[in-house]
Amino acid sequence: MIDLTTTYMGLHLKNPLIVGSSGLTADFDDVMEIAMQGPGAIVLKSLFEEEIQYELEQDMLQMTARPYVYPETFDYMDSTLKKDRIREYLELIQNLKSATDVPIIASINCVSDQKWTYLAKEIEAAGADGLELNLFILPSDLNRSSEDMEQVYFSVIRKVRENTNLPIAVKISYYFNNLAQFIKKLSLEKIEAIVLFNRFYSPDIDIENFEITSGNVLSTSGDISMPLRWIAMMSGRVNCDLAASTGVSSGSDMVKLLLAGATATQVVSELYRSGNVTIKLMLKDLENWMVRKKFESISDFRGKLAQTESTDPAAYERAQFMRHFSNFIRYNP
Repeated sequence: MIDLTTTYMGLHLKNPLIVGSSGLTADFDDVMEIAMQGPGAIVLKSLFEEEIQYELEQDMLQMTARPYVYPETFDYMDSTLKKDRIREYLELIQNLKSATDVPIIASINCVSDQKWTYLAKEIEAAGADGLELNLFILPSDLNRSSEDMEQVYFSVIRKVRENTNLPIAVKISYYFNNLAQFIKKLSLEKIEAIVLFNRFYSPDIDIENFEITSGNVLSTSGDISMPLRWIAMMSGRVNCDLAASTGVSSGSDMVKLLLAGATATQVVSELYRSGNVTIKLMLKDLENWMVRKKFESISDFRGKLAQTESTDPAAYERAQFMRHFSNFIRYNP
């Protein structure tokens, strides 16, 4: 009997495949269809900080447009900031928790700790099993130091933690001055997991129409190199779980990342390409590989090829590839 169970964010998952946050996890029917395929957990489509603040501002504008505004108005605003998109999100969590036993993880895409962090308490009350904070601040501000940029992450985590006891995962990018040190420091906060890495808008240029367009919207297996490298290097050196995101497209990709030390892997792009049936196919591939290699549980091999266990730990840190490229033979038609 093959045991695919794992523990992530303190949650008991029946397998390490998590469906990541995307448009595929935005409404009840779509999430239920995904749940039927048997993933370990589902991360709902993110509420964006801008969405939350917009609703707060709209409410405030409506209230302050009245000829007389009393101080109690603002007390009311602080205690009843739930409507439209926010209310729908909380209701989605409630409805899903009543309909499926697959763990449901809420998600907030944020860039600051301003105004919105109260929502963590509401998400917990709605019944979510966990909360993923998708944090991405592009280091393009010439007036802010790298320390200033990093401090935002810690401020958000601490403010959210004040408002909830839910297990928290923090999804980050690789845009840091010293990524290894930052991941280590982040893991010392009161969080349960770090997700490596978030995928963000990448621009391209249409040279015929002189327009900025989107490039490489969906990830491919080749994109797992970045999370693979950093999970392998940080596994066993952090105080929380590590999950892999971006490029997970097959059961083989899952195996690689688990061998590197990931506790769980998130998949999105492959579901857009091949449909929800991909979930069962990936899990079957994982199970078949375990049978072939005579592993009975995920814990039997997780982290087996992490840097701390590897016979060639420098291979993960080697960034130059000339010694490998020199073995390639040029194609001559």
